Amino acid sequence: MTEILLFRGARIDGGAAADILVADGRIAAVGAALSRAGAQVIDADGLIALPGLVDLHTHLREPGYEASETVLTGSRAAAGGGYTAVFAMPNTSPVADTAGVVEQELALGEAAGLVTVQPIGAVTVGQRGERLAELGAMASSRARVRVFSDDGFCVWDPLIMRRALEYVKAFDGVIAQHAQEPRLTEGAQMNEGAVSAELGLAGWPAVAEESIIARDVLLAEHVGSRLHVCHLSTAGSVEIVRWAKRRGIDVTAEVTPHHLLLTDELVRGYDARYKVNPPLRREEDVLAVREGLADGTIDIVATDHAPHPAEAKSCEWQAAANGMVGLESALRVVHESMVDTGLLDWADVARVMSRVPARIGRLAGHGRPIAAGEPAELTFYDAEARGTFTTGDLRGRSRNSPYVDRELPGRVVWTVHQGRPTVAEGRPVETGVGA
Repeated sequence: MTEILLFRGARIDGGAAADILVADGRIAAVGAALSRAGAQVIDADGLIALPGLVDLHTHLREPGYEASETVLTGSRAAAGGGYTAVFAMPNTSPVADTAGVVEQELALGEAAGLVTVQPIGAVTVGQRGERLAELGAMASSRARVRVFSDDGFCVWDPLIMRRALEYVKAFDGVIAQHAQEPRLTEGAQMNEGAVSAELGLAGWPAVAEESIIARDVLLAEHVGSRLHVCHLSTAGSVEIVRWAKRRGIDVTAEVTPHHLLLTDELVRGYDARYKVNPPLRREEDVLAVREGLADGTIDIVATDHAPHPAEAKSCEWQAAANGMVGLESALRVVHESMVDTGLLDWADVARVMSRVPARIGRLAGHGRPIAAGEPAELTFYDAEARGTFTTGDLRGRSRNSPYVDRELPGRVVWTVHQGRPTVAEGRPVETGVGA
């Protein structure tokens, strides 16, 4: 039987309070004093209602790396963080560089039933940067791929990058670039700067990111195609994207929650939870990317959720894997770094964490207004709550969060996907296959 849900008194996009009636997988009505026979009435007084969050940058690891994460466990993590859709990066085994693999990922997401899982296709075969993958076949498959990335690896060859931009233009696709000049980052262990010099760790210079972004925005302008910059992290990168947008180049960019809050000073403790690529940067970079997100230079927040088994992080710094889990904490970190600082309001959060990511990825049915007739993809958030983030907040398979034992604001109370709760009163609700 289809669930009928009536949320009373939620503040839509943080604004005026209204009732929201959900039935048959859609928002049936929005208004005052709504009623419906048979509805489950939910007191949402004071909760902020947002369109379901959309993550353009998630690593689900399946197929091939199920010790870190699966589509099911990653979907649980996403729902727990208020997400109703995630874009799954292609660095699986086999790599998602064919129609067959992206369709497998799509089917796994449908079976889990907790979020919409939209596969991202690799740009090059095996993510090796040598020749283009089956871009057209992935685009025309049942997965209908529109975002292509070799994330984890830079498409370093300018000719390959140009051809990829030319190819995806035919079906309104976008190349999402991991901007890292490989020769400038060989052996890099953390951000290049004063802290790396003190610790004696090989540095990852800002110019390695900035030089690739500068090259790629010019290629995108030459081709007339769409470019998306993954996990932008430096003040210089913000300036390059700002320049490109003023010039009219069709470029979008994302920033991760951790680059909005954490700095390279945390590396002093050699806790590998803070090892990530691109690395945590200086305080000046954190402030610059916050400003870039606030003024629209940076378009969206994306988690770069990167789960790893315990042994990949519980080791010496140099041997540890790069990456952090981030789906469950993302909204709370954006709350602290952007809303509590006055740089964004809740309508802006809806834009950068739902509406624009869905638009960049050309994902129908997500990032829509909270209005009658729209798909029921919703997040209800308690902005007045505050508490310590613990491993109990993690719903996925891995525990490599940089926020464990850190106090954060807010709490996701309800997540609704396709009209059904996947989180209810802060607790997970299974709607698909079992564990």
